[in-house]
Amino acid sequence: MMDVSIIGAGRLGASLAFALSRKGYRIRAFSCKNLSSARESLKIIGQGKALTDNVQAAREGKIVFLCLPDERIAKVAKDLAASKISWSEKFIFHTSGLLPAKILKPLQEKGALTASAHPIQSFSQKKTPPEQFKGVFWGLEGDKKALNLAREIIRQLKGHSLLIKAKDKPLYHAACSLASNFFVVLLDIASSLLRNTGLNEEKAAKCLMPLLEGTLQNVKKFGIKASLTGPIVRGDKESVQSHLAALQRFPLSRQVYQKLGAQALEIARGKKLSRQKIRALQLLLEGK
Repeated sequence: MMDVSIIGAGRLGASLAFALSRKGYRIRAFSCKNLSSARESLKIIGQGKALTDNVQAAREGKIVFLCLPDERIAKVAKDLAASKISWSEKFIFHTSGLLPAKILKPLQEKGALTASAHPIQSFSQKKTPPEQFKGVFWGLEGDKKALNLAREIIRQLKGHSLLIKAKDKPLYHAACSLASNFFVVLLDIASSLLRNTGLNEEKAAKCLMPLLEGTLQNVKKFGIKASLTGPIVRGDKESVQSHLAALQRFPLSRQVYQKLGAQALEIARGKKLSRQKIRALQLLLEGK
């Protein structure tokens, strides 16, 4: 197996290194701005060197993953390209879901094989079980040779490859953010409403978990649109009216309800809801 270096050994970097090490890849180096963070990742993986020098770390690996915040990738790529490392036949991947592979052009011009490889998964801790990568789709874009290697790595991690055009990456990433980041925001809004009924934060979250898990199972089994339930898809004007009245004290939550309700109404159109009911709900959600 090939030697791997991780630049930016945070939650994703450490989790990826952990998973790759279990597939036989040799993790040679971790580089972080903070040495203690690199050492923490090293302790989890059990192999490699903990460094703060990105150039030294990149020198160690045949494959280099840049698991960095988006705003740091371009500078790190330029700094690495300016070093005396021989980049010929080295594979450089960045893991941004938003930025195109061409941000690695300084390294490509030095002979590196470059691509972006973004896992559509969230990582809340460094010590993520390798099984977390199973079934995950990866958004890929870049050099043909680099993409071929990326596909092989993803196959070994039991994931799926998804080719994305560079121009489509912002839309792709927005979709991922809506599904993951804003899902958490929506859950926080729902939880805060329950807390206003007298529940504490822990109990409010616990109440919602079976509902969330059941909904996700329905989506997996029946598909997205077929899994939509609730008063809007039933055409229940009285329930929606009651919800909106209760949310008067919570303007932001009310706005979210109205916007998402409008989208739910679009789905309801395909469920043979009468025009009269659709129009009544539309006016209600628009505050008219």
